[in-house]
Amino acid sequence: MTRDGILALIPHQGAMCMLDRVLDWNADRITCESAAHLSDANPLRREGRLGIVCGAEFAFQAAALHGALLAGGVPQRAGYVAAMRLTLVGADRLDDTRFGLLKISSMLELNDPGGLIYGFALQAEDGTALLQGRGTIAFPA
Repeated sequence: MTRDGILALIPHQGAMCMLDRVLDWNADRITCESAAHLSDANPLRREGRLGIVCGAEFAFQAAALHGALLAGGVPQRAGYVAAMRLTLVGADRLDDTRFGLLKISSMLELNDPGGLIYGFALQAEDGTALLQGRGTIAFPA
């Protein structure tokens, strides 16, 4: 799946969509690819920098896309990040050109009508671990 297909399924549009394509997905996980971290126009940049924690937004967008794919291609209702824990921070910045294309994996841990829990991992093109953690996505009542 390419960017146009992704845009049809997630609420993040235009430059705020951080995903370029889906590499693989199944009932338990999705793996996507992105070059959005290298764009000077990335809306998550602050003072010319893209902090490593912004990688979590990439992972949560992959989780949103995963939910839509699991639902048969139906866009899902919007949720919000209720909790997040980082377990590995492998760099200060995400906008380092040496990272090449990012590989973003989001793994479904809990699927409940009130919310979801996803583990996530971001890797540089060469496989270097950049960010790992897990997050809870809550849905408004």
